[in-house]
Parts: sequence; C-alpha cells; structure tokens
Amino acid sequence: MSFTLGGTMGEKAFASKVAALALAGLMIVASDSRGQGSVSGQVSIVERPGELTEDLGNTVIYLDVPSAMRAKVDATTDRIALQSRQFSPHVRVVSQGSKIEFPNQDPFSHNVFSKAAQGPFDTDVFGRGKTKSAVFKQSGVYALYCNVHPRMTAFVIAVNTPYYAQAGADGRFAIGNVPPGTYTIHVWHERAAEQTATLIVASAGIGGLKYQLDARGYKYAQHKNKFGKEYTNGDIY
Repeated sequence: MSFTLGGTMGEKAFASKVAALALAGLMIVASDSRGQGSVSGQVSIVERPGELTEDLGNTVIYLDVPSAMRAKVDATTDRIALQSRQFSPHVRVVSQGSKIEFPNQDPFSHNVFSKAAQGPFDTDVFGRGKTKSAVFKQSGVYALYCNVHPRMTAFVIAVNTPYYAQAGADGRFAIGNVPPGTYTIHVWHERAAEQTATLIVASAGIGGLKYQLDARGYKYAQHKNKFGKEYTNGDIY
C-alpha cells in the first residue's frame, strides 16, 4: 500500500476549501469588529468661583441615530431605590419603553411621581418593603419627586437609541459598538443647559472628545407636590 504524505489530492483539496472558508469567516468577523468603534471622551462643568464639581457622574451622553440608520432599541428593567430619603441613583438613563422599579428601603412611606409632559405617573403612597414601578414609554427627561419628602428628586432620561452612557465620577464616558455615520451627540446634566453637536463617527470610532457644561447660572428651585401646591408637612417623615 502506498500513500502520499499530507493526504490524497482529494483530501488536500477539501482541506484547502475548509481553510479558505475559515479564513473568510475570520475576515468577516474582523471586518464587523472594525466596523463598530467606540465614542469616548470627558465632560467637565464650569462652576461659580470657589465651588467644586461633585456630580459629574450624573451627566448623560447619547447619540441620536439618523432615521436611515435607526437601530433596534431594547427595553430593560432597572431600579431606583428609595433609601435614606433619597433616590438612589439620582440619575438613570434607560432606553425608551423601559420599566423602572422603586423599592422602598426606608422604614417609612414614599410616593413617587412625575409631571413630565411625555409621561406623567403617580405610584401613590407605599410602605417599607414594597415596590412600585413605572414604564417610560416616550423618550425625554423625567423629573421624579416624592410627595412625602420635599427634598427628594431624581431624573430618568429615556432615549430612543441604543448608543448612550453615563459619565464616571471623573467625567469620562465611552459608548461602545457605534457603527460609522453622522450622529447628533447630546450631553445632559440637570444643572446646565444641554449641549448638542454633529458628530461624524468613523469605522474605528472616535475618542478624545471634550465637552464643557456651564452651571454658573444654576439656581435650585423647590418643586411643588403632586397637586401643584407647596409642601405643608416639611421633610419630617
């Protein structure tokens, strides 16, 4: 019996086809990987003289997608805890249609509500260990309050795009897997005017972006209760 080193001609041809297909597959994967990059940068805030920025982590950054590139937006379920007379976290960014649960972790009652024009809601009063929720069907900024505790505030930013992020404590942010194209970038913070700009993203992504918000004109204003009236009991519960 005789044989050819490395296999018969048929086996070699088959092996060559398999190798070619495998290489093509690797090339496709590599191409897809190169076709979606990261959008990253850092946000800073100009404060009044003598004041320091302590809430950069409340900055939300997202990319508006052109209608021709509209991507699927998946709804999620997130939570904002009610703890020590505070909403935790203070800011939450979610995709449009997502649900947020509000577990009450305090030994007293809360009543979460929002008067946002795109989707007002009211959980009514609920006690310790109970959880209420709301679905944010429309995109936009939702200011949240508690009808029991006047100083409790939070924000939910619902966005109609899968490309969003919340900055870190140092203001740095990164949005991954962004296809090349032209977008409108939004930089939002509760104490400053929102910034928008046209952003051209290459297949390799884009980095080193710098955005500076101006909070020098910010003034705290006490909100009204859910009936549109001043709080009368104070933050006593």
